[in-house]
Amino acid sequence: MNFKKNFKRNCKKQVRKLLKKFNSVNIYCQDESRFGIHTRNGKVLTAKGVIPICPYQHKFENTYLYGAFSPINGDSLLLELPYCNTECFQLFIDRLAKHKPTELNVMVLDNGAFHKAKRLMIPENILFIFLPPYSPELNPAEKIWWLLKQELVCKNFDNILHLSKYLSTIIRKKLHTKVIKNICSFQYLL
Repeated sequence: MNFKKNFKRNCKKQVRKLLKKFNSVNIYCQDESRFGIHTRNGKVLTAKGVIPICPYQHKFENTYLYGAFSPINGDSLLLELPYCNTECFQLFIDRLAKHKPTELNVMVLDNGAFHKAKRLMIPENILFIFLPPYSPELNPAEKIWWLLKQELVCKNFDNILHLSKYLSTIIRKKLHTKVIKNICSFQYLL
């Protein structure tokens, strides 16, 4: 795929222009994902011939996790926000800019409409590199969401607050720098 082949060359070209202003450079794979209290069904282990029984809840309250994950050093930033829109994305990139203010943060992200909104004010220490359209397999952040959502299979939550607390717990338990580096270390990014 051309994107993978040209990623390093294109990245270097854009980073060189900005490098004089910053102490270091890091790459972050960014994405957002919806988490809700609607029960997620999945595979479970049972004895042969036994049909698994899973408590089911048919409610549709959602929250969104915005995440940026570094394949270089395993650093990450996760932010829970109520919507998936330009305003929330602006909050996220502002927080990422403050997370490491002396670092140039190269953000690899998809082509969501709100990622390219004209009213978006991109901080000077963030550089966007957009993935080709319709290619989620190139974004390692998708694998992070898969890991977190596996923990939600066959679980019920009374409300969004309980889901948020549970998400915080599994994020602290599952997402260490070593895990993030292992998941996000796609060859074309390194």
